[in-house]
Amino acid sequence: MRIILLLLTFILTSHSLSAQVLTSKSYENGMVVSADKYASEIGKDILKQGGNAVDAAVAVQFALAVTLPRAGNIGGGGFMVIHMQNGETAALDFREKAPARATRNMYVRNGEFDSDLSWEGILAVGVPGTVDGMIKAIERYGRMPLDMVIQPAIKLAREGYHLSYTQAEDLNNHQDTFKKYQASAKYFTADDNTLFEEGDLFVQTDLANTLERIARFGREGFYSGPVADAIINEMERYRGFIDYRDLRNYESKWRDPVVVDFMDYKLHIMPPPSSGSVAIAQILEMIEEYPLAEMGHNSADYVHLISEAMRRAFADRSFYLGDPDFVDIPMNKLMSEEYNNQRMISFKDDTVTSSATLSHGRVTGYPESSETTHFSIIDKDGNAVAVTTTLNGSFGSHVSVTGAGFLLNNEMDDFSAQPGEPNAYGLIGAEANAIEPGKRMLSSMTPTIVTKDGKVDMIIGAAGGPRIITATLQSFLNRAVFGMRSQQATAQPRFHHQWLPDMLFIDDFGLSPDTQKLLEEKGHKIFPLPGIGRSHNIFIDRNGHYTSGVDPRGDGYASGY
Repeated sequence: MRIILLLLTFILTSHSLSAQVLTSKSYENGMVVSADKYASEIGKDILKQGGNAVDAAVAVQFALAVTLPRAGNIGGGGFMVIHMQNGETAALDFREKAPARATRNMYVRNGEFDSDLSWEGILAVGVPGTVDGMIKAIERYGRMPLDMVIQPAIKLAREGYHLSYTQAEDLNNHQDTFKKYQASAKYFTADDNTLFEEGDLFVQTDLANTLERIARFGREGFYSGPVADAIINEMERYRGFIDYRDLRNYESKWRDPVVVDFMDYKLHIMPPPSSGSVAIAQILEMIEEYPLAEMGHNSADYVHLISEAMRRAFADRSFYLGDPDFVDIPMNKLMSEEYNNQRMISFKDDTVTSSATLSHGRVTGYPESSETTHFSIIDKDGNAVAVTTTLNGSFGSHVSVTGAGFLLNNEMDDFSAQPGEPNAYGLIGAEANAIEPGKRMLSSMTPTIVTKDGKVDMIIGAAGGPRIITATLQSFLNRAVFGMRSQQATAQPRFHHQWLPDMLFIDDFGLSPDTQKLLEEKGHKIFPLPGIGRSHNIFIDRNGHYTSGVDPRGDGYASGY
């Protein structure tokens, strides 16, 4: 039932493609593409002041915590992929962790799994990682001091900004839930039981004070002192699990990106606990020998092939993937040609493989709400950053920290809160993603940097829960196989299959009636949605110019110089 309600909410709150017609922007010295105009402009200003792509990324992250509270955050987490001009690549995992007191049965009541507990309220909260991650990134790769890159966000929070129509509606749509929690009612509902309107000045004084403490004291300004006290007070008020030890011990982690070769491209993708790297690697391996260009973009045969590969990759995702610090993931075997050829033996070009008959593959030797946000950045030297960050559901747990002004995540729902039970996005998980103290939950966030001949060619990623993976994949294929430019590749109709539920989700504005009929004749159960993911991409054209891909499925803005 919760999955159905979430789909209905998604339909009611998503934006139609027809709502805006966008054209690609082109710049030579630097570009930022994000979900918010204020944040993109702040990132551009940091680049113009001499900061590099990492400095700009940190500034954008903190700005989004002010202007995009449904997904931008300091109370959540995410992933960052970096490609420096000298060829160095790195992946930063600032995903949340389960509290030390978390247990695998923490959401079982009277012998039954209560899915609401992992979705809303204090028990849904994982230990936040964003602040630690941003500080680690700027200390290793940035040029500017932390306080300088946070200042624009502090100013926005203290002086306020004018709400867009979408921002006002997002807040209004969640007011009943905000009112359950004292601090959230104060920060995110309008006075006197009125509604927010487009153009209202939105001021966040407590958040500005929190950001100032981070600017002044760095990591300690969040994970200890008054902000930490405020977090723990909120935990005690609603009987949550996070304690001072969890905050003190949280560490984001540098990892090696997964590198996938396809055609003449190399994709540098966030590794587990992101599931996107393995899934995209598998799908590309499964489809590599097929004549994709000859099939035609979004033809019935093309959609059938890609969706059947998606089905198989997501079945494997549910079984094998989790936090690599806790689980032995057979990465090389899962991404191998031999394994993925075996997975496609059952593929038929004239009919679907029912998910009821398709499980994970056998590997010998083996012992995300749609309300995410992604941004892409490149500077004048060619340094590139892709970041995907989230609170999980829209506005996370809906619990705000009294006196500190920010929302806490509901990332605990991304665990297999009870193995075999679907989470809010219908994803089934197994033991590899079961709850353990200190463990990071599996994620669909898939920030990706694509290189060609050693140079950055695409910076891609998306928001949209499990649709992140398939939206990112299709942005890549649209350019690599079909030669599309950035805005065209980003705006094209998309489709999505995640094994269970056994449905082929499609953009409601996209596939022609004839194509849908042909897919139905093959056995696909088609479910239209008003948007399959939201991507914010940068492509580099043949002249070396940076070109933007802003997804018309939602708000977004490209800025550069």
